Amino acid sequence: MNLPGTGSNPLRIAIIGAGPAGFYAAEQLLKQNELVVEVDMFDRLPTPYGLVRGGVAPDHQKIKSVTRVFDRTASDERFRYFGNVEFGSHVTLADLERYYHQIYFSTGAQTDRSLGIPGEDLSGSHSATEFVAWYNGHPDFCDLTFDLSQERVAIIGVGNVALDVARILCRTPEELARTDIADYALEALRSSRVRDVYILGRRGPAQAAFTTPELKELGELQGADVFVEAADVELDASSLQQLEETGDRTALKNVEILREFASRPPAGKPKRLIFKFMTSPVEIESDASGHVTALKVVRNELVATPDGRIQARPSGEPEELPVGLVFRSIGYRGVALPDIPFDEKQGIVPNRDGRILDPATDRPLTGLYVGGWIKRGPSGVIGTNKPDALETVACMVEDALNGRTLSPETPQAEAAEQLVRERQPHAFTFDDWRRLDEYETQRGKPLGRPRVKLVRIADMISARDTACRPPDNGAHPSQARPETKATRATPVTLPGRFVPGNLPSSPRL
Repeated sequence: MNLPGTGSNPLRIAIIGAGPAGFYAAEQLLKQNELVVEVDMFDRLPTPYGLVRGGVAPDHQKIKSVTRVFDRTASDERFRYFGNVEFGSHVTLADLERYYHQIYFSTGAQTDRSLGIPGEDLSGSHSATEFVAWYNGHPDFCDLTFDLSQERVAIIGVGNVALDVARILCRTPEELARTDIADYALEALRSSRVRDVYILGRRGPAQAAFTTPELKELGELQGADVFVEAADVELDASSLQQLEETGDRTALKNVEILREFASRPPAGKPKRLIFKFMTSPVEIESDASGHVTALKVVRNELVATPDGRIQARPSGEPEELPVGLVFRSIGYRGVALPDIPFDEKQGIVPNRDGRILDPATDRPLTGLYVGGWIKRGPSGVIGTNKPDALETVACMVEDALNGRTLSPETPQAEAAEQLVRERQPHAFTFDDWRRLDEYETQRGKPLGRPRVKLVRIADMISARDTACRPPDNGAHPSQARPETKATRATPVTLPGRFVPGNLPSSPRL
């Protein structure tokens, strides 16, 4: 039997999702010595990198430098990128099974968890996911609006995303102007009236999920003082025992920093960032127009469960925080993919070590794999996706060497590309992304910014197809009219390299 993985019959792999989990898998697959591998990566956005572009805070540029590693992977001649191509719309599972021996899904966790309290859907109540995507210029969220005329904001959750939201709300316009924050978000935050930002955690500081550098950074903000009640950083017996048993250095350091914050005298900065631990929301209240006016919360006490976990239990009467804007930041959640098994309770694709399982038999489905947050849930930082991807790739290699792969009808690279071009004439190659990347960075240079992002897919296509020349009228593409269904669906002749709908084959990158 002629197994795939040779020069004449390479192992053809499709990766769905161009975030860190996808790139780490691609990197490891292309390093294989026992197999000749070709990788095609698909993403529904024209731009790669997933949350590195759309989720990492704009004032954390150093974290985004991980994309240099991904760029090296994309430079391999056996790698191709098809951006602006959506799984389930432009290509289906049945399509991919006709062209690839293995399919790896790394689509992340695209939505947020709900609080499950009255008033959660009021005007002025949002998920942190939406706000983060908005200020990062994600095409799906660029038309949202947030009422930044409110003076008090509550952020529910004590993870890194909650701290990102708080930090962006508390940064000065001058600080934000040196980042790659979306232009419209920068302008909205320039006129923000937000003065008090509450960060609420249902348990104590020892159980908070944020990391030490992110916490420490809050104490260095130019325009905001940090407030912590001294009583909140006096640990209960259960928390002290937990720290003693686990030796959790991050938690110990976080408690130390929070105690230092509690001892600081206010410096008179214009904004206040206020931590409230052992506090749970129970209801969001509104005025007659349906807009948020207050958050009802209850004080908690911590209790140890028989299995050693520490839980929060209400211990007092509710009180009200007079806030006009609420962000929930209590975790991301995966979204089901067409024709792929999904565990609704956990919000992940059911799998064993990355092999997707058939729910009916609990056995692996041939040729189907998963990595990243959609595999394990929304946990860890960017680097956590690397060992996660390596685990799945090890299974993929083992299965390929033992002949446990799909049997595609036409496993030729040209055939797969032809299908993509027929289904999505506006597909992006990685060279197209490089042109767009250069365009954005050149726009940012005169302003002292890392880049000025394009936020609408129609503008990305136009910039690419005009060899990345600025619009003739001088207007920045991010200020153009919103993309509509018509502009997405109607091919137009654009100056530059080609006419959409009659695309030449792109070279293998």
